[in-house]
Amino acid sequence: MSMEQQAKAPPDMKKVAQFLRSGSAGVKVRVGALNGKRIDYFKGKSAVKALLSPAYAKQKNMPKITTETEALTVLNAVNAFTFFLRVQRGGPSGSSSSSPKSLQIIQEQKFAPDEYYAWFYDGSQWTTYAGGILMVAIMLGGVMFPLWPPSMRLGVWYLSMCMLGLIGLFFAIAIVRLIFYIITVIVASPGIWIFPQLFADVGFVDSFIPLWEWDLPKKKSKKKKGDKHKDKTSDADKLKKNGGAFVEEVEDSGNSRPQSRSAKIEEVEDEDD
Repeated sequence: MSMEQQAKAPPDMKKVAQFLRSGSAGVKVRVGALNGKRIDYFKGKSAVKALLSPAYAKQKNMPKITTETEALTVLNAVNAFTFFLRVQRGGPSGSSSSSPKSLQIIQEQKFAPDEYYAWFYDGSQWTTYAGGILMVAIMLGGVMFPLWPPSMRLGVWYLSMCMLGLIGLFFAIAIVRLIFYIITVIVASPGIWIFPQLFADVGFVDSFIPLWEWDLPKKKSKKKKGDKHKDKTSDADKLKKNGGAFVEEVEDSGNSRPQSRSAKIEEVEDEDD
């Protein structure tokens, strides 16, 4: 029944469903259990946010949406063609708390941001079909390798040798740079790295730039002097705050009790006088 309803959907509504089902929409998809089968579901407000996003605004041949009301209208229209159905979410379907939540289809269908909706549409499948065909072709090509023409087999052999040579060259560079670094650490501390960006997360060309670099430790960020003395106040400021009284800690001497510190208040003249 769902497939028949989806086939009757206008092209623009189908494109909206395809957009929401794609990863570019950013709809948070969760996994639930409906009639013992796992199924994807989402919350309504996530779909509303996707239709109001810049990614949707870049789409062509789709309804123009600028407000939340327009988004709800479009989502109600998509819901009418059973691309997704309103469901009620229950507790975990299994004994574990991490099991998928059990879902149950609600008879009254409408779209609301606070409700949950289960997907009954898998989106465009051309990538899946293309990947399957390509995998089958590769497997057949490998099985039929003895039947290949001699020129093709020779070309594959040269190609495989080139790949192995590149891998061997990479390992050789890694070993040589490590040996060179150990030598330079002993001879010319702190040491020199050849191709310091070789294992960095950069492009292929940037991995070999620069050619060499000193192994200098990273500088730690130093606090500014102004920050260290930010909370310190001068004696003059203390005098002003204490109303001309200078508070000084002195040691209290006495044989009957251990030495302790006490506060002594002394009147001093204001500096302004």
